[in-house]
Amino acid sequence: MNSQTQRTSIAGAAGAIECAIDSPTDAPLGVAVVCHPHPLHGGTMDNKVAQTLARAFLQLGFRAVRFNFRGVGGSEGTHDEGRGETDDTLAVIAAHSDPALPLVLAGFSFGAYVASQAAQRLPDDAKAAWLALVGPSTQKQQMPAVPEGTLVIHGELDDVVPLSATFDWARPQALPVIVIPGVGHFFHGQLTLLKNLVVRHGS
Repeated sequence: MNSQTQRTSIAGAAGAIECAIDSPTDAPLGVAVVCHPHPLHGGTMDNKVAQTLARAFLQLGFRAVRFNFRGVGGSEGTHDEGRGETDDTLAVIAAHSDPALPLVLAGFSFGAYVASQAAQRLPDDAKAAWLALVGPSTQKQQMPAVPEGTLVIHGELDDVVPLSATFDWARPQALPVIVIPGVGHFFHGQLTLLKNLVVRHGS
């Protein structure tokens, strides 16, 4: 993301997991783990929306940790339709979270689905403070219910995940959805607005 980005790897269930860490200049106020979009459709931790999420958390004073799911970039293993990717996320959380700091889980598209699955599996004494889900994959994946306080952002003209599918998922939970008018799945031209919405929610 920038010259200060630290590239590293940790051990996961399917082998090495490639990570990219951006740290604030001062002591971090929290840790954010960011999950990228679908690996079989070109998704990597360097996706622009994933990088935008990392920038938002950095602005909030958090350490932002992006990583490649199994089979992507320098991460070993093969795609596992969300099951193994959830395991990867939990491994990254275990390696990079700090019990003394709040944890936020974030994800874009397929990554939002994985982040929500990982959030469910965290033990009660180590739950995420909140979730940031952008263009969540509510049509092709069975998105679980998410905690109160979850930030959901969706483009009005999303041509990958229909806005109606996200409303159908959010409605039974009485979960608010922020809709950005006139924007598609990848938030072209509105990444700064996306970042600002995340910063505002976390401030």
